[in-house]
Amino acid sequence: MVLVLLGTQSHSFIRLLDEIEDCIKKNVITSAVIVQHGHTKFSSNYMELFDFIPIEEFNNLIAKADLIITHGGVGSIINSIKIHKKVIAVPRLSEFNEHVNNHQIEIVDTFNNLGLIKGVFDVTLLCDAIKSINTFKPVPYISNNKGMLKIVKDYIDNN
Repeated sequence: MVLVLLGTQSHSFIRLLDEIEDCIKKNVITSAVIVQHGHTKFSSNYMELFDFIPIEEFNNLIAKADLIITHGGVGSIINSIKIHKKVIAVPRLSEFNEHVNNHQIEIVDTFNNLGLIKGVFDVTLLCDAIKSINTFKPVPYISNNKGMLKIVKDYIDNN
């Protein structure tokens, strides 16, 4: 099962859901797809869609998922990698009115460069990332609150 997480951000992220649906139609994704779409208005005959999922069910879905495709939210990424899930993250972009700025690029880039996730910065390359996910060996996540706080602090200080 593929779990798609769009978080609780009030901006829409239809661009990602359109691409996931395209990957389903191309048979790149052949398993069930469950989407927590938050405030993004979307309908599909190919995916099971939920606006918000109760936390217990949410955690169960993450545990059951073979692959998690998520926006570039820190919470969605960390909740997934801390239980050793393969994650593809696509940052929301301000140029598409998906967020107020492009901070998710930096978040996805950081986790990608650490080898914890596969970052996809051009949504049209999502199907290729999914095709290669079976050979992706993520670095095991080790909680490092001081290191994460430093990343956040550096980001705030420099922006």
